[in-house]
Amino acid sequence: MNWIHLTEITAIDQIIKDSFDKPQVIFKHSTRCSISSMALNRLEREEAPANATFYYLDLLNYRNISNEIADKFNVYHESPQILIIKNGECVYDESHQGINMSEIEEQVAA
Repeated sequence: MNWIHLTEITAIDQIIKDSFDKPQVIFKHSTRCSISSMALNRLEREEAPANATFYYLDLLNYRNISNEIADKFNVYHESPQILIIKNGECVYDESHQGINMSEIEEQVAA
């Protein structure tokens, strides 16, 4: 898994822009949460679809970015959480045990 670490709030605008060319996937991870670690491990054991860009957000260090994501994409903050951005909008979000690569693949392909 080749994560792009999301560490700058300005990157959200680039994610939106890039989402018109290819789906952008954001994984919001709490490094202190065992469920979040389990979701991360599950994702990293699978092969990610090549036609999407994957971002990793450390919620504990970058809570301001998580808050901005919730505002911009009108989604309720959860941890862990996966969001798929297409054409400037969040078209899919899932959390906790619902996070799995096969569902992400389906949503990216849709």
